[in-house]
Amino acid sequence: MTSGKLYLLPVTLGETEINQVIPAYNLEIIHEIDVYIVENIKSARRFLKKAGIQKAIDELTFLELNKRTDDYELYSYLKPLQEGKNVGILSEAGCPGVADPGADMVDLAQQKGITVVPLVGPSSILLALMASGMNGQSFTFHGYLPKDQKDRIRKLKELEQAVRSKKQTQLFIETPFRNNHLFQDMLQHCSPNTKLCVAVDITLSTEMIQTKTIDAWKKVKMDLHKRPCLFIIG
Repeated sequence: MTSGKLYLLPVTLGETEINQVIPAYNLEIIHEIDVYIVENIKSARRFLKKAGIQKAIDELTFLELNKRTDDYELYSYLKPLQEGKNVGILSEAGCPGVADPGADMVDLAQQKGITVVPLVGPSSILLALMASGMNGQSFTFHGYLPKDQKDRIRKLKELEQAVRSKKQTQLFIETPFRNNHLFQDMLQHCSPNTKLCVAVDITLSTEMIQTKTIDAWKKVKMDLHKRPCLFIIG
């Protein structure tokens, strides 16, 4: 029996209109799939309804994949694929497998020789980098910086050094309710000439993506509390 395909289905980064960021072809694939591997079932159901899925939501199968999913469950998620069914992965936001637990399922599928099909959609990392004006030839995404302030400041210094020594753009995020703390740490501890891009609410009506030196940012009043934000230094 031929295995099914594992489709990586990007979702909106917020309450953005579907047709603004999701290609029509993705919706065609969504209408055909009965089994979804998702980070959060509630938000996945909400996205599929927003996408105008033609099948009854209650007739679909949702398999949850997050930090609580153990290896046994992960292997069991191969069964529908091995039975010839196509399966879709939905992230909480953006692209599955990029800063996302779906990467574990993709890795397992690759090991088993299952065809993985990535579909086009919004990635906050790439969209922010594109708009930052910084080096897109060499860059590193670090995910979350340390929670402890001393460790966070030390990490920021390391990233600044990487910018200078490697000519490499550095990208990172923070838990939304700690955005302001991270922003203030950068203003206080990074070099005045370091360039910082703050990318907020990407693809939303309140989107703002601006690049300034640290010195220039000190003159700007900014409230990033509980807003999806990506930071880039270069």
